[in-house]
Formats: sequence, structure tokens, C-alpha cells
Amino acid sequence: MNTPRVGIPDDQLNMQQKIRILVVEDEAAIRDGLVDLLVFHGYETDCAADGNSGLDKAMSGRFDLILLDVMLPGMNGFDICNQVRTQDPEQPIIMLTAKTSDEDIIQGLSLGADDYVAKPFSVTQLILRIQAVLRRARIGIEMGNQIRLGDDIAVDTRNLQGTRAGESLAFTRREMDILQYLNANSERAVSREELLTRVWGYARDMNIETRTVDIHIAKLRRKIEPEPAQPRYLVTLRGAGYRLLTE
Repeated sequence: MNTPRVGIPDDQLNMQQKIRILVVEDEAAIRDGLVDLLVFHGYETDCAADGNSGLDKAMSGRFDLILLDVMLPGMNGFDICNQVRTQDPEQPIIMLTAKTSDEDIIQGLSLGADDYVAKPFSVTQLILRIQAVLRRARIGIEMGNQIRLGDDIAVDTRNLQGTRAGESLAFTRREMDILQYLNANSERAVSREELLTRVWGYARDMNIETRTVDIHIAKLRRKIEPEPAQPRYLVTLRGAGYRLLTE
């Protein structure tokens, strides 16, 4: 595996040397290649070769990012992602998968993965996606602590919690980031590309094809909308993007 250094200014190397990434991958050649690639780019790494040990490491140590293969012996990546998300809704996760059907991608993102990368993957694109996820996790979006939608929905952005007509709601960190950004720009439509840039942290010229935005919007609607198929608050404006209506 070639290891070109991608998009890392020299003044950021010291910061990145402190970033810890867990690689959970059963194929030794891919696992070793990923570890070498990450070390070359200044990251501290740990790895696991099966699902059970991967889950143990993910649950016992704080990692800035988990690279998680889907097909693993012992326990698959979907189950690991679900358990990690239950313990820590804010843990950044990128899933690595040779399964590229819509159903598989939707399942991974619905469980809370921040992104997915299909095998065989471009080393350059993988590093860019890692940087984008880490950038979002590190910087965050601080745009107020409370969001109210109509008379019956209240969202506490700090605790990733909310209520709808007295029913408790739980959000992932990424879902909350989307809500915060749309709320801060509620006077206009926000395009899918803008969300990828400002919320996911992707560079504008990355030209990444991903259904991540669509899937997260659908998940949010199931939580905040009385009738998700006919959204009242998180609406789509054809040809323009998404808009959050607070009343």
C-alpha cells in the first residue's frame, strides 16, 4: 500500500501525533497496511483482528476514531458499532466495507457510523475522510444549547437529549450537529453539499459520493416529526436543500 502524505500541514503534526485510532480489521495485509499508513501520517494506533477483541478495545479505551470493518469473525462491525454507540454516542466511527449495497450502507449509517469507505479504497480518499471526521469531532459546532420546534419539541444540544410531546428523544452527536447548523441558518435552505462541508468537515473539492446526509436527515425526521413522511419542521426545498422550520 502506497502511503502518500495527504493534506497535513507541518504545524499540525504534533497535534496529530496525539490522536489515537483503533483499526478493527481481520485481513492481516489490510490491517498492517492501515496501521503503517496511519503511523506515517502521525497517528497513534492500536488494532484488533476480530470482532470480540475489537469490541473490548473500543469499549475499554478512548479513541479519537475507530476504523471498523463490517465483516469480522466473532462479531460483525454492525453489532460493534451499535454497542459502542450505546455506550458513547459521540465516538467517531468510519466503517470499512466490501458490501456496497444501499441496504448495507444504510444499516451502518443508521447505527451511527459517521461515514463508510468501500473496499478497495483510495488511500488518499481514506486519509481525507479520516481528517474530515476528526476535524468535525475536534472543532464541533457551538451554536446554542436549546432548540425548540413548535410547542411540543425541546432539544438540549449539550446532552444530546430532547422531548417530543413528553416522549424522550436521544440523538447522536452528528444528528445534533446537523440540527444546530440548520437551526443557526433557519432563514434559508442549506444544500446537501454545504452540510457535507460545514457539518462533516469535507473539503469542497473532495467530490465524495455519499448518502450520509440523506440517511441522517431521514433518521432525524423519524425522531422529531409527528409524520416523517410529511415533514413539518425539517423540510426539503426542491433544488435548494434542507430547511429547519421552528414554528
